[in-house]
Amino acid sequence: MDTSFLTNEFLFFGGFLIFIALMLALDLGVFSKKNEVVSFKAAAIMSSIWVFFALAFYVLLRVWGNELHNVHDFETLATVTENHMHDIAAIPGDLAASIRIYNNNLALEYLTGYVVEYALSVDNIFVMVLIFSSFGVDPKHYHKVLVWGILGAVFFRFVFIFIGAALISRFDWILYVFGAFLVYTGIMMFINRNQEETMDPQENRIVRFASKHFSVTPGFVNGNFFHKIDGKTFITPLFLVLLMIESTDIIFAVDSIPAIFSVTQDPYIVFFSNIFAILGLRSMFFLLVNIIHKFHYLKAGLSFLLVFIGAKMLLHGQLAELGFTTMHSLIVILGILAGSVILSLVFPKKEQVPTKQQ
Repeated sequence: MDTSFLTNEFLFFGGFLIFIALMLALDLGVFSKKNEVVSFKAAAIMSSIWVFFALAFYVLLRVWGNELHNVHDFETLATVTENHMHDIAAIPGDLAASIRIYNNNLALEYLTGYVVEYALSVDNIFVMVLIFSSFGVDPKHYHKVLVWGILGAVFFRFVFIFIGAALISRFDWILYVFGAFLVYTGIMMFINRNQEETMDPQENRIVRFASKHFSVTPGFVNGNFFHKIDGKTFITPLFLVLLMIESTDIIFAVDSIPAIFSVTQDPYIVFFSNIFAILGLRSMFFLLVNIIHKFHYLKAGLSFLLVFIGAKMLLHGQLAELGFTTMHSLIVILGILAGSVILSLVFPKKEQVPTKQQ
């Protein structure tokens, strides 16, 4: 029997997917109640669990990160470091110390990517709230839509990340394209940060396409995505909401995946950090849905975050010469996020007082 495919990457990646599948089954089967509004307490518990496992994976990488690419000698360490452009220097003659440096850097790259993706996911929540409110979705159906939406997101992120890694390994100048795109996106987000977002479902391209090619029920049907009438299968407005959630995540992936590639070019680390953040997105949605409007400086913070990440990609060589490391990136990123949250709480947005009619 041919077992050549059983590489360390395959076993590490397969184990990760099995763990995620088990956690999702536990999440959906134990902590979730069908067609009931997810409480703030339940969302806080699940958010804490996902953050705990994300941090536990950080510890795993610090201890056994070298096992991912089977790094057990100087030659393999040099090859992996060069291929993934890690900013580390091995200690000649001390393999154990060199591997510790590699593991620490790998874990730090993962943690930084996780923080970046988790932060950018907040902007996704703004749009999700807008989609649900525009369609008038009953809050008790939010959970079902988000479950399927996030499962779809895991698949699309897998495809995008490994395609992106393949392109970067073949055309390293793509990193500069990513960097310029992120700077532009950040600037535009800052310029439009105070614009009130609205959404007309009837004018949305996805809704119009689906309505043209499929039969749609006039209203929601007990939280179902499909409904049969006289033997004919119809899609419901809730399925249209799911399509919009999926398409929204694909759009956000265009920003978030290049952002994580600014931290690490190891596609496995990009995937691990990305997926942990995405899987925590559903519980974070229920945690923030009623208070997210209070963080009115968060949009500005995220725009600065994107500009910083893009500039880091464009000036990677110069920053490396100055000794700018992954730890420095993490400090800057956490500083931007903490600053936007603190400013939002210290300087709350003034509520508009309705004028009295004569």
